[in-house]
Amino acid sequence: MGFFFRKTKVQLVAPVTGSLISLEQVKDPAFAQKMLGDGVAFLPETGELVAPCDGVISYVPDTAHAIALTEKHGLEILLHIGLNTVEQQGRGFQARVKAGDPVKQGQVLLTFDRDRLQAKGCDLSTPLVITNGDKVARLEKGPQGPVTAGRDLCLTVTLN
Repeated sequence: MGFFFRKTKVQLVAPVTGSLISLEQVKDPAFAQKMLGDGVAFLPETGELVAPCDGVISYVPDTAHAIALTEKHGLEILLHIGLNTVEQQGRGFQARVKAGDPVKQGQVLLTFDRDRLQAKGCDLSTPLVITNGDKVARLEKGPQGPVTAGRDLCLTVTLN
């Protein structure tokens, strides 16, 4: 008689409304070459970033251009609005959460001024990466194309 162990699966929904693209399409080698972790990316159509799952905020930089959160099974997720947006020094971003805050899937984490950032030449490609890949047994990426924030599944992570 064999023993069967059910692996934990974590489902992440789109953090922005827009288009789901492959991480390799992001025009930043650190993300495209998965140096920070594997995941997916988005081309946002609105200026709102929401939690892809329930968790606790682990980091919000002063510039509010990115957010890290930890899911209840220990999965560490980095959400990064655009490329080179740190150079805006927080202008155009407003964090709605701080480190230590518990969050629910779909809760607004930050808002950003798309028009302002695009006028400044920012590429708004928005990666979602798993930064502790050692916990990941398998990643199943959602289909590329239109997604709605807080609703559409974008990534299923099977944990070790």
